Amino acid sequence: MIKPDAVKRKLIGEIIKCLEKEFDILDIKFTLLNQKQAEDFYAIHKGKEFFNGLVDFITDGPVVALLLQGDNIQERVRKVIGATDPKKAEPGTIRARFGTSVQQNVVHASNPLEEPEREIAFFFPDIKNANY
Repeated sequence: MIKPDAVKRKLIGEIIKCLEKEFDILDIKFTLLNQKQAEDFYAIHKGKEFFNGLVDFITDGPVVALLLQGDNIQERVRKVIGATDPKKAEPGTIRARFGTSVQQNVVHASNPLEEPEREIAFFFPDIKNANY
């Protein structure tokens, strides 16, 4: 997902370009999350000190959800986007290039340990049994 900070900074095309070099894009959705949707999306973080700030941030503007496909996708996508903290991200990664802080790190990628299928179904409910 391309986060509101990147959308506001007009980085959608640059980020998609980085992702297209490595993966196939199966679907794309431009949307604005409301409070309830954001709380549902980040439910795994409910009760953590950063939860409310995360919900406020992600509802601050539109996001672009992408459904990507490729070999070893979950491992490779995390390498392409880089560490959550842009200052600790490998040079050349999306977050190192465009992120400005831990929260405003321009992209979100499903964590393989946190049910990526749930996040796919959240944004792309019509996708059934896709090879992603």
